[in-house]
Amino acid sequence: MLASVDAIEAGLGSAGYIASRQVSTAIYLAHHLRKPILVEGPAGVGKTELSKATATFTGLPLIRMQCYEGLDEAKAIYEWKYGKQLLYTQILRDKLSETLRDVDGLGPALERLGNIDEVFFSEQFLEPRPLLRALRQPDGAVLLVDEVDKSDQEFEAFLLEILSDYAVTIPELGTFSATVAPLVVLTSNNSRDLGDALKRRCLHLHIGYPDTALEERIIAVRVPEIEAGLRRQLVAFVQRLRSLDLKKLPSVSETIDWARALLLLHVGDLEPEIVRSTLNLLLKYEADVVAANRQIDALVRDVVGRYGAMN
Repeated sequence: MLASVDAIEAGLGSAGYIASRQVSTAIYLAHHLRKPILVEGPAGVGKTELSKATATFTGLPLIRMQCYEGLDEAKAIYEWKYGKQLLYTQILRDKLSETLRDVDGLGPALERLGNIDEVFFSEQFLEPRPLLRALRQPDGAVLLVDEVDKSDQEFEAFLLEILSDYAVTIPELGTFSATVAPLVVLTSNNSRDLGDALKRRCLHLHIGYPDTALEERIIAVRVPEIEAGLRRQLVAFVQRLRSLDLKKLPSVSETIDWARALLLLHVGDLEPEIVRSTLNLLLKYEADVVAANRQIDALVRDVVGRYGAMN
């Protein structure tokens, strides 16, 4: 499945992800070089979907960790099952007198209780979080570290051990190393600059807005029911919207949503009225909607004039 770039491109396509040659090559190299991929680009261009599609066509489990400010080891790597430990402590309390009945002196008693303490910090009380779960998958996994730029620099620091050695150290238990290294995809919307140490350990992949031909292929796969003529019109319209000075340009995911909406509304050709009534699916800021509205008539006329009315 990951034997060649062509096989990966076909596999992603079978999972509904239309990948450029650059994207397929990045997945191929990440797998064979055992290096994570840092995928950067604007929101909604398919960074997260790339991981989902890769997991789908390879049959590997997708383990996702959503990053946020304040994310720490307890949520990312592991924590102890404190509730279970507390329950066992209560049970042990009833057995202490029996356990220490034949012990003479405080020192031997503490030694025996120390052995019990070691049991409490064993694997049966360990709660693996996404990073550790990914390392412990016997056949590998696709590990998605989503929006890593939203995490703190401290999180980057303990992430480095995993990205370097595919291993994590738990003080009470030792080091856990992956039998099969996971395919790691980190995504970033560039809300902050990531550290050089993190970037150095990753292959870099930038996914930008697709060109007209690629976006038409994406819509054809994701919204196959839509007529070819309308598909050309709506993609051309979105491409022209992206040339405007907007706060947030429409992404591929928003083009897909708009295509589904036009299909639901039984639209044959783009018309200024229907575009205005559905523009909120493409633009997420009122200032952008106001700016685009001034040019709707000209944009629609240009698109329909170029591709021709369907009716």
